Amino acid sequence: MTATTIAPTPPLLPSSRRRWTVLAVCCLSMFLVGLDTTVVNVGLPAIGHGLHVGTRGLEWTVDAYTIVLAGLLISSGALADRFGRRRVFQWGLTVFGAASLACALAPSVGTLIAARAVQGIGASMLSPVALAIVVNAIPDPRERARAIGVWASVFGLSTAAGPVTGGALVAGLGWRSLFWINAPVIVAALVLSAVFVPESRAAKPRRLDLPGQLLLTVTIGLWVGVLIEGPRIGWTSPAALAAYALAVAATAGFVWAESRRAEPLVDPGLFRGPVFSGAVLGAVAVFAALNVTLLLNTLYLQHARGFTPLAAGTATLPMAFGATVCAPWSGRLVGRTGPRLPLCLAGGFLTAGGLCLTGLDRHTSVYLLLFAYLLIGIGFGFANAPITNTAVSGLPPARAGVAGAVTSTARQLGSAVGIAVAGGLVAGTGPAGLAHAARPGWLLVAACGLLLLLVARAFRPRRTGQEPGSGTPAAARAR
Repeated sequence: MTATTIAPTPPLLPSSRRRWTVLAVCCLSMFLVGLDTTVVNVGLPAIGHGLHVGTRGLEWTVDAYTIVLAGLLISSGALADRFGRRRVFQWGLTVFGAASLACALAPSVGTLIAARAVQGIGASMLSPVALAIVVNAIPDPRERARAIGVWASVFGLSTAAGPVTGGALVAGLGWRSLFWINAPVIVAALVLSAVFVPESRAAKPRRLDLPGQLLLTVTIGLWVGVLIEGPRIGWTSPAALAAYALAVAATAGFVWAESRRAEPLVDPGLFRGPVFSGAVLGAVAVFAALNVTLLLNTLYLQHARGFTPLAAGTATLPMAFGATVCAPWSGRLVGRTGPRLPLCLAGGFLTAGGLCLTGLDRHTSVYLLLFAYLLIGIGFGFANAPITNTAVSGLPPARAGVAGAVTSTARQLGSAVGIAVAGGLVAGTGPAGLAHAARPGWLLVAACGLLLLLVARAFRPRRTGQEPGSGTPAAARAR
């Protein structure tokens, strides 16, 4: 991919206070995207009851958002380079807000799924664009590592606190309030971005790769769709076999097309280094584990244990606490020692949390559940900062938007796969058998933790005085 040069913006950022104000505004959008990724989970049973839809339709309610978001993140970064990051950021807020209102007013599950897909379009213009704004506003590597720690903390808080917020909203105002709540946040973000966020764009923006964009969206949609619909159509049915063939063909076509374009949507060369590839793989694993946990928690507690939505959401408070406390700590560790230690901690805690629930049944102690959720939340909190910082610091600043978009895509892909796998495990299962059917999901959470431990081996410990990202193989090649 041809490197681009960022137009200088120092006059717009005269002080440290101004830089951190920009971070705060961008974090507000990150909070919105993260919250909407998980806040709907705890309301799924209420949505199903209100719109008369089963588990599979509910899966699409969540994954319509994440599939579209994953498919468009990188192109949104290219649009921001061309038309201005603040402008595209504000477009995203507007589209997201309008789609949220459509979700709140949806008369049927089909309308809700379509509106959730449009929400994904708006969200795709928020997280990678905001991250590029932050990276270019805070050029000092150590200060940037701390800022990304704050960024990860906000994202961890929003994602892990989504079920608690959702449970309270559903209990007090009904499931439609899950979408109404976005309105005041959107208005605040639009006003603050207009006042505080400087405009910036690439001096030589990348061309839009429409064939690559189409193939990427089709590839993600086919693979996730097969996971969701597989239990219904049969894994070896003619329809499933045709879907496998199409998914493989789309994947191969995407790789082939991108390797031959001068300015591809995703540069295959980015993945030649183990550090960047490891960060992307780690992002998929972390968010797959998180979304398996959230969906299985919602269905198990509400269907098998008879918890109210508020009680089911409250049960995830230890997860939110662990993520919120450990994310900024992780950012500081990355700034001092590099990504390996916090990533090892993330893998260890995720593995332990998943293993705690592999023997789940209808009478499992609530204290064991809360302890497992705390471990998983700690693992999630430690994971985000090393993954994000490694991705953006291992490349030149002009490619920070690309790196941020690829890792954001990986997160959303992990989310979609996690929802699809967890839903497939329990689809059609009654309350009596739900706990047993969910056990493979907890093994998957543990396996994701083990994968993070393997990924951590690709990250070199930092030598004294070394700047974040300066000793990685990807950074060496980039220089």
